Amino acid sequence: MIYSFHELVDSVKNAGRRIAVAVAQDAEVLIAVRKAADLGIVHPILVGEEAQIKSIAAELNISLSGMEIINEADKVEACRKAVKLVHDGDADVVMKGIVDTSVILKAVLDKDIGLRESPVLSHVALFGVEGFDRLLYITDAAMCIAPDVEQKAHIINNAVKVAHALGNENPIVTCLCAVEKVNPKMQATLDAQELVERNKRGEIAGCTVCGPLALDNAVSEEAAKHKGITDPNAGKADILLVPYIEAGNIFYKSLTYMAKAQNAGMIVGAKAPVVVTSRADSDETKLNSIALAIAVAANKA
Repeated sequence: MIYSFHELVDSVKNAGRRIAVAVAQDAEVLIAVRKAADLGIVHPILVGEEAQIKSIAAELNISLSGMEIINEADKVEACRKAVKLVHDGDADVVMKGIVDTSVILKAVLDKDIGLRESPVLSHVALFGVEGFDRLLYITDAAMCIAPDVEQKAHIINNAVKVAHALGNENPIVTCLCAVEKVNPKMQATLDAQELVERNKRGEIAGCTVCGPLALDNAVSEEAAKHKGITDPNAGKADILLVPYIEAGNIFYKSLTYMAKAQNAGMIVGAKAPVVVTSRADSDETKLNSIALAIAVAANKA
């Protein structure tokens, strides 16, 4: 099982998988892709405005050696070409460059060249938080706005596949809520109860689902003990299922900007991993995200 980003990056060194970068004319993206290429993690295919890619690389002294460049100035077409490379088996992972997420997702969902596999595409964020002996998965903080219980079941399944790829054979999934008891007036608690029952019936497999639990009782065994929570999995969460996107987004950015936690992110549920990081993310986060996507792609192959 992988416990840190250092271990994650080490696990995919020399993997030599192919990554298609859509609209690659971005400094942080090029730095991250160069680092990943130097570690043997990927063979990059840069799709975008060739002159800008070369200009940025020259300005930052980034070598483009070993990288294929497909010249495409139009951002929509660049996304389509990058996704089609994965669709046709010419690349293993697609990565968003300097383009709106909605544009690349439209290509990913295209009926002719797209990569849809699961009924629901969802975002999985991976965090290394100081003081924790394991990596934490947060889902969904970026894709599904207000998922119902059916969508949450798919979101769990998507995240569990990522955890399995990192060697966690039975991740503990905690359904985050504001309280620890089922309250008919709080839909998230009703969804948690239903998801736990589906897990017990084997309808959600490969993991252990618990909840409803508040965040303190999800990640702290001591807090769970003080509140008299008897669930043996309380405080031991691997995957944190957020109730809706605002909660996930605030949680994600709190860990990033206030806790300074290392992180990675990707969209899952497609036939291949889709690396979608924020334009504000560092090259380190982008490298971590590439490593995560390659680990998932390798496990899927």
